[in-house]
Amino acid sequence: MTHKLFDLTGRRALVTGSTRGIGLALACGLASAGAAVLLNGRDPDRVASTVRETGMAGALVFDVTDHEAARAAIDRFEAETGPIEILVNNAGIQHRAPLEEFPAEAFERLMQTNIASVFHVGQAVARHMIRRGRGKIINIGSVQSALARPSIAPYTATKGAVANLTKGMATDWARHGLQCNGIAPGYFETELNAALTSDPDFSAWLERRTPAGRWGRVEELVGAAIFLASDASSFVNGQMIYVDGGITASL
Repeated sequence: MTHKLFDLTGRRALVTGSTRGIGLALACGLASAGAAVLLNGRDPDRVASTVRETGMAGALVFDVTDHEAARAAIDRFEAETGPIEILVNNAGIQHRAPLEEFPAEAFERLMQTNIASVFHVGQAVARHMIRRGRGKIINIGSVQSALARPSIAPYTATKGAVANLTKGMATDWARHGLQCNGIAPGYFETELNAALTSDPDFSAWLERRTPAGRWGRVEELVGAAIFLASDASSFVNGQMIYVDGGITASL
């Protein structure tokens, strides 16, 4: 009986920014639970090759920072193919620099990619979910949704905003049958963290700072994603699940 709560068979999921890293790991994890997963990215060739390599159900190619493009792509898919029942807003970028020297254009890119995209894609998908009275939205935050570190203040601002936008989505849309929650990863070995994983001093600091004593592995995010995408989380709304080895629980 319990395993049926986590069964995603027959449901379709869209994962943004899913040709690599955490997004791809989450896409593969949802597919392993039975979901038909659509990959997303801006580069049609890269998306197509990843679909072929992974055997995913298909793709939706659009720029998540473009409100009209996101809405048009999602509306067209819903009209021509069928419902998107699970959305994972994963697309994100990083830029490191001291705050007093942080380039304005990099700040704007972070805002558009990390937080505006959650609004653009989330609204476009939610309009269809609301009509059906059912849907799951999972926004990917970060340990920086709650904490800050030097040189990434704007990134921290975007991830804090993701957490609060998640609460706002739940507040507006729970009455329509949607569950809107988030996953906040700690430090994981990904391309986005390549500058940190290659720094032995940082890795040594992280292992001392994290109660689990190590970097996370992207596959360790899959369980939380399946839980939030499934019937098991039917009364969970507006929450951020920190998958961080205990780093936010410990001084």
